[in-house]
Amino acid sequence: MSAFKKIIFLFLSLLTVTVYGQEKLAQTGFQFLSVSPTGKAAALGDAFTAINSGSSALLFNPAGLALMDGFLDVSGSYNDFIADIQYQSMTLAIAPEGGQYGVFGLSFLWIDYGEFLGTMFWNNDKGFIDTEKFSPQAMAIGLGYGKSLTDKFSVGGQVKYVVQSSGESVIPSSSSSSGLAVKKYVVEALAFDFGTIYETGFKSLAFGMSIRNFSEEIKFEQEGFQLPLTFRIGVAMNMVDFLPSYADDNSLYLSIDAVHPRAQDEFVAFGLDYTFMNTFSVRLGYASGQDEYDLSYGLGIKKFGLSFDYAYIPFGVFSDVQKISFSYSM
Repeated sequence: MSAFKKIIFLFLSLLTVTVYGQEKLAQTGFQFLSVSPTGKAAALGDAFTAINSGSSALLFNPAGLALMDGFLDVSGSYNDFIADIQYQSMTLAIAPEGGQYGVFGLSFLWIDYGEFLGTMFWNNDKGFIDTEKFSPQAMAIGLGYGKSLTDKFSVGGQVKYVVQSSGESVIPSSSSSSGLAVKKYVVEALAFDFGTIYETGFKSLAFGMSIRNFSEEIKFEQEGFQLPLTFRIGVAMNMVDFLPSYADDNSLYLSIDAVHPRAQDEFVAFGLDYTFMNTFSVRLGYASGQDEYDLSYGLGIKKFGLSFDYAYIPFGVFSDVQKISFSYSM
């Protein structure tokens, strides 16, 4: 059996386990790992599994690292999410010796949930007293690697340390002279991402597969929970390939992802990315089966190795979501 067939068999086996092993939805934690932080991916409805995205591939499909064009790629993003939640990400990838030994990458994701006023039970008329303000936060740091095994087939993986701090509280304590103690609520875990991309050789047609947030069960206090394990299979192609007279300065990428998350029902995502003069981009995305959003829109500009991407997502009863990304490659 060839290496390609073995990897396909492995992914199908993992998919079978997730499909038949999943009986409950909305039973996962660390949901911040399910939110797309970058402007380009969000504008395409997150149909991004088979898209060449430089170092930001670490946030979607680490096999995309192997498709990086230059020696260095760095990106950063800011995401103004619902309920005043803020996402910030940064990725870095280096391809020594022209990628002969593969591409190495580093990713960083930081989430600020805002400021909350703490309270605790107390023997007064209100039944509680106010305590100090606290700010829940979460973070993920990843180290990834991608390599092209052939001129058409690439693989990649990432190991990441994830941690979430939910603040602290005052609890009864028999060991304290005051009868009270401060307890901090911090949960951490190791998670793994895997991915493949297969460029078929038929024009620009490519297929991608990824498994993200693979981890053993985590325990918080008395309850155990899983990370938001997500399996994606996607396809992407530049439709201008069928119009060769326009191919030099224009592109129209169509991308489709079929998504099987642990935390919700399966859905399909679609993305369209039109680029004019290899510089200006207009984007549209759609994700099926979502409660508060479906369509997404975006713009992009790329010149001299610098890129700027913006996404706008109407989000139902919540405030609209906006995402901004920057990248540089050389």
